[in-house]
Amino acid sequence: MGCREQRWSLKGMTALVTGGTRGIGFAIVEELAGFGARVYTCSRNEKELNERIKEWEGKGFSVSGSVCDLSSQDDREKLIGSVTSAFDGKLNILVNNAATVTLRKFVDYTPEDYSLIMNANLHSPFHLCQLAHPLLKASGNGNIVFISSVAGLVALPMLSVYSASKGAINQLTRNLACEWAK
Repeated sequence: MGCREQRWSLKGMTALVTGGTRGIGFAIVEELAGFGARVYTCSRNEKELNERIKEWEGKGFSVSGSVCDLSSQDDREKLIGSVTSAFDGKLNILVNNAATVTLRKFVDYTPEDYSLIMNANLHSPFHLCQLAHPLLKASGNGNIVFISSVAGLVALPMLSVYSASKGAINQLTRNLACEWAK
């Protein structure tokens, strides 16, 4: 038995990690799969997604995924449909990781910049939680993780819209805990 299994296990658990092919999302997929969870992830980049899945298969991890542009409501709905099929209608862990950032002075942000950042960083995880709610309940042990940022707590230059989106995620996290936690 390896060191991981001696500490704890996620065997039998299922997880969806958005934006799991690089950065923090990649590390989360590796950890969850390393502890035995079956993981589903998504990326906008099909080539990168296929390369990561092959890499994870080589490590003996149970990871599947699909191409998804989380800024699209239709893609989010298809993603949850795929997760529903992959995990027989049950999801234990939803990790809202995918996000975007645009560095600009406040006066230089365009309405398109604002919409892109808020859609990716706030609306998408909000909607995914709504869509995943029945799956999380069906598992009997549902958990949601939001990846935020220090920018959601303190002021940083060139990040006003990103910071606002992450501050909103922090508040959404608290409210969902209040409404959905046992």
